Amino acid sequence: MTLLGKDLPAIKNIKILLVDDDPVILTLMASILRKNGYQFASASDGLEAVKKLEQDDTFSIVITDINMPRMNGMELLKHILEFYPQTAVIVTTGFSREYSYMDVIKAGAIDYMTKPFDTDELLAKLHRVIREQTMVEQLEKMSISDGLTSLYNRRYFDLKIMEEIHRSSRHHYRIFLAFIDIDNFKSFNDEYGHQAGDEVLQTLGSIMLNCARRGGDWAFRYGGDEFAMLLTETSEEQALMICERINSSYKENNFGSTSLSFGLGEFHRHEELDWYKDMHLFLKKTDDAMYKAKKGGKNKIVIAD
Repeated sequence: MTLLGKDLPAIKNIKILLVDDDPVILTLMASILRKNGYQFASASDGLEAVKKLEQDDTFSIVITDINMPRMNGMELLKHILEFYPQTAVIVTTGFSREYSYMDVIKAGAIDYMTKPFDTDELLAKLHRVIREQTMVEQLEKMSISDGLTSLYNRRYFDLKIMEEIHRSSRHHYRIFLAFIDIDNFKSFNDEYGHQAGDEVLQTLGSIMLNCARRGGDWAFRYGGDEFAMLLTETSEEQALMICERINSSYKENNFGSTSLSFGLGEFHRHEELDWYKDMHLFLKKTDDAMYKAKKGGKNKIVIAD
């Protein structure tokens, strides 16, 4: 449609969650979205919205009222920012004096509307939000890949691991992380040159991509000669099997004295810790396992305690 412009994604790919305890407002917004081709779902308060997000985390935008029973819009906004950071939130209210525009924006909403609003205002705000999301996505695609190996880079690893940790906790599945270090890489690089060293890095990157399960595993160049594989919805046996497959494929290339050392760790949620401390504990124990592999003779896989 011309409303969005040629550089924006098709409306049919945008999914919106409407949250309001007033059935008249919900019906009005639903009618506007339906006429303009958007996918949408509705919730009558914040708690119902949380349940819908748990069932389907692909909503691009949430439009929520502030004053609602059980969980209000500001509480819902805080929840979305923590668990669904890629989802934009537009806040609406019929009581504009209770929260100012700046209050809502500082809290993390991307926009604010005062009731009553009309069709043009709602569509204009959606247009702006979608345009901004698209620009961010395009910039991210340019900045999340490693140029040499075509794997995701460290920047994207830092974003993705927290996202996948939250997702695994919501959906109650196991998640593993493998850190992979190329043994004796510096001496190989010094002896054979940087071009040969680049070939080693590129080959390992290709092997990791070939061994990754589509939609379930994420391969990264973590930095220098260190790589990482995030393995979701899997068991320890399957995660170990993928590491062994990577190691076996790498050995077939016979890159001199180089070999691979692996540390394999599983995420466990500790309720007494905040999410970031829990994530760093996960990274540290996996990294420690990798260094145990290196100190224990290299060319092996060590599972974290």
